Amino acid sequence: MNPLFHDAYDTQVGVVGILAGPAGLRRLGWGLEQGDASRDPDETVQLVLGQLREYFAGQRGDFDLPLDLPPLEPTTLAVLMALRELRCGETVTYAGLARRSGTGVPARAIGSIMAANPVPLVIPCHRVVAADGLGGFSGGEPGHELETKRWLLEHEGALPPVLV
Repeated sequence: MNPLFHDAYDTQVGVVGILAGPAGLRRLGWGLEQGDASRDPDETVQLVLGQLREYFAGQRGDFDLPLDLPPLEPTTLAVLMALRELRCGETVTYAGLARRSGTGVPARAIGSIMAANPVPLVIPCHRVVAADGLGGFSGGEPGHELETKRWLLEHEGALPPVLV
């Protein structure tokens, strides 16, 4: 088994943890458990940190990172890969992603797949919205998940800023 390395990046919406190895990014997220991973410098972790810096500075819209995802069900993986094709500034409804994936997964199951996404931001589950609003989000600091989703969509120009 390849060694895993970890680091974290402090963003405008909380600290994002990184878990990666030589083959690619394994996990990314808020409150990420590091387990037995080493803090030693790793090329993949450095690549992730660089792209996170660019994204949160408004210099990057989409991530171009090698992935080494944990084992996933084939339909889950197909839905996530369909979502990875969605570009910055675009959103899709849960039903739209279900259709786009071609898996036959019902729209109501898409939310569960989004919650299991091991690399939010890179596979942009924040871009999946309900037909009548934001929908849910499992990323972000505990208690601030929807605020995080709203911030990310505004940052990407996919949600008009709220008038004050």
